[in-house]
Amino acid sequence: MHRKRLIAGALTLVVAMLAASQGTYAAERVKVRGTVESLDGDTLKVKSRDGKDVTVALKSGWNVGGVVQAAVTDIKPGDFVGIASQPTDSGINGAIEVVIFPASMKGTGEGDRPWDSAPNSSMTNATVANTVTSVNGPTLTLTYKGGQRKINIPKGTPVVTLTSATKADLKPGAGVFITGERNADSTVSADRVAVGLNGTMPPM
Repeated sequence: MHRKRLIAGALTLVVAMLAASQGTYAAERVKVRGTVESLDGDTLKVKSRDGKDVTVALKSGWNVGGVVQAAVTDIKPGDFVGIASQPTDSGINGAIEVVIFPASMKGTGEGDRPWDSAPNSSMTNATVANTVTSVNGPTLTLTYKGGQRKINIPKGTPVVTLTSATKADLKPGAGVFITGERNADSTVSADRVAVGLNGTMPPM
């Protein structure tokens, strides 16, 4: 029972990070993507994907959740997923990354909105209505309140799911995804960290 509570808490915080980064105040928030350089108390130093050094001031009571590798074959009709995608010449968006949410988190952050992981990208949090397999990988029909979107998942697209983690997992070299607020001194304040486990790089 204790482990179930830990996992539920980890899932909640990671989904909350994704939802917060898509919310009303998104313009005032920043996303940090990169690898851990060091953790000293409540100060996390990250080397961002673009090579910059970022200092993250972790707020009192901060939490950490885990991201682990999954497979496209794990996605089934009825699952709730978050997929970042880009337009393609075919007229169907192509996935950049996929997060499979646990059933308990179905509906969190539901909808389709702009995303910043690639030019013209969007994030769709929605339920898988059906899947069609083709030589270019499966194409999912996603439904959400007020609309639907078809997204193709090319071979090699990162697919992850969520699990529990601890502060000890924030070791040098571990991949992280953080949503926070930029401070006047260029540091970032945050109360949640998503960390990749077993060499997984959070693709969000």
